[in-house]
Amino acid sequence: MQLGPFLKDCPEYYRPYLETLDPQDSLVGFMRRQRDNFPKFIQSIPDNLWLHRYAEGKWSVAEALLHVLDTERVFQYRALRFGRKDNTPLPGFDQDAYVPQSGANGRSADSVIAEYQAVRSATITLFETFSEADLHWKGTASTQEMFLGTLGCIICGHQRHHRDVLRARYLGR
Repeated sequence: MQLGPFLKDCPEYYRPYLETLDPQDSLVGFMRRQRDNFPKFIQSIPDNLWLHRYAEGKWSVAEALLHVLDTERVFQYRALRFGRKDNTPLPGFDQDAYVPQSGANGRSADSVIAEYQAVRSATITLFETFSEADLHWKGTASTQEMFLGTLGCIICGHQRHHRDVLRARYLGR
């Protein structure tokens, strides 16, 4: 299924994540490419920058990476609920409360990569089970109604957004 139908009808908050995606791309295909490429990006981060923060009060590189994983898990759960036609509105989550609890700054790049691959593989497996009709099912999360397919796009766009922020603000690339 192409990303296009899910990039326009989304909550405004998520629009910057989705604007980085190609509407002609395949959702699961894009997820697979990210699964294969993101670990290479993580490996390219010099050890001396792992705990770097580009400004006071900002997350470290490690914390930003764990935030990507935590967020994917939250959206994966939302996707499961939408995919099972659960109409219960889902609450938001406080990303800033998660970061200190993640233990990110004590983690190695290899452990983050292994966890990322497991999380993304589970996301891909879940999305492979959804039909095209499922992807057009709407549910409510964080008081916002959206398509199940949009959740998958947000997962991809969110990861890309943070990769770009890490490159620009932390790594000077």
